[in-house]
Amino acid sequence: MTDNSNDMFRFTLQDREIILLGTAHVSRESARLVTSVIEKERPDTVCVELCLSRYQTIEQKNKWQDTDIIKVIKEKKVFLLLSNLLLTSFQKRVAKKFDILPGQEMIQAIETGRAVNAEIYLADRDIRITLARIWRTMGIWGKLKLLVHFVASVGDIEDITPEAVEEMKQQDMLQTLLEEIGKSLPQLKSILIDERDQYLSHKIKTAPGRKIVAVVGAGHVPGIKKFWDQDTDLEKLETLPPKRKGLEILKWVIPSLILAIFVVGFFWGGSQTGAHMLTWWILANGILAGLGALIALAHPVTILSAVVAAPLTSLNPMVAAGWVSGLVETVLRKPKVKDFEALPDDILSVKGFWKNKITRILLVVVFTNLGSTLGTMVAIPLLLKLL
Repeated sequence: MTDNSNDMFRFTLQDREIILLGTAHVSRESARLVTSVIEKERPDTVCVELCLSRYQTIEQKNKWQDTDIIKVIKEKKVFLLLSNLLLTSFQKRVAKKFDILPGQEMIQAIETGRAVNAEIYLADRDIRITLARIWRTMGIWGKLKLLVHFVASVGDIEDITPEAVEEMKQQDMLQTLLEEIGKSLPQLKSILIDERDQYLSHKIKTAPGRKIVAVVGAGHVPGIKKFWDQDTDLEKLETLPPKRKGLEILKWVIPSLILAIFVVGFFWGGSQTGAHMLTWWILANGILAGLGALIALAHPVTILSAVVAAPLTSLNPMVAAGWVSGLVETVLRKPKVKDFEALPDDILSVKGFWKNKITRILLVVVFTNLGSTLGTMVAIPLLLKLL
């Protein structure tokens, strides 16, 4: 391996030459470097740090219009879509401040690669798999902390300087966004960086062609070099980890425990005690779930649906209050074409997330579920106190 500069590294693999370019995803200089290297080297293949879904987002500007929001809710993919939008928002806001397109270096790699008749090869793991693997490994509090951090990230970026953008070269964009929370949730780094370094390294090594230029975020370069001579099990990296047995058992244990408390309350404490327990259960779950929907600026009928659904869904592990309120909000305020068209601009601000019907539905689902969960946690000690 020969190092030509701080950004470019050359590998020889049997009779193939691989040129690895480390870039910043919102850097004008990185975009220029990518163009000049590909034009000079004229490779057979250009590898880009993109998965199919992100590639389609670049290639198909109106892809958002194909989103089936009801399907997203039913398939329990609200968090994945919201996380993807928040990540896109962060990158676009930084890029907008410095008057460049987000992911400009990847766009340049694709366009310049095509201009020299190179094959475009997608080398990154699907972002949805990465986010799903993160979600599966986290407990309830970790998920809550992650969500709060994501929402808080849709804030002011005025403190980011051109120098800070260049420093982002040392990190993956998603890692930059989650840097603070990653300190308390170390498993994030393994999934966000280490696993993807292995994935990228394998895909780049096995890409077709005699000469290959691979364009990746500079934060991945050390890891790619580290795993270069190691075998990688791609199937393992693309498989979602099994749901945590403890959480799956807990989903059934808690409702069973609550029902047992009700039974004890009615039979040992009498009908009056049982009635008080039901009242507190309904109030705690309903009010906090409704408050969550209210925070998301849901339709009044949606808020009412959250209040009514939460006390029931909290006792049913198969249904969540947020799914009910999200579907009601979708029916009452069905997203229109203009909402999909405005989505790229609306996700640039906190106000836009709450204004756009698509993102507001996602927020309704998330905040209703959070409210219902908190309601259950508040209600249990209240019920026990009445025994």
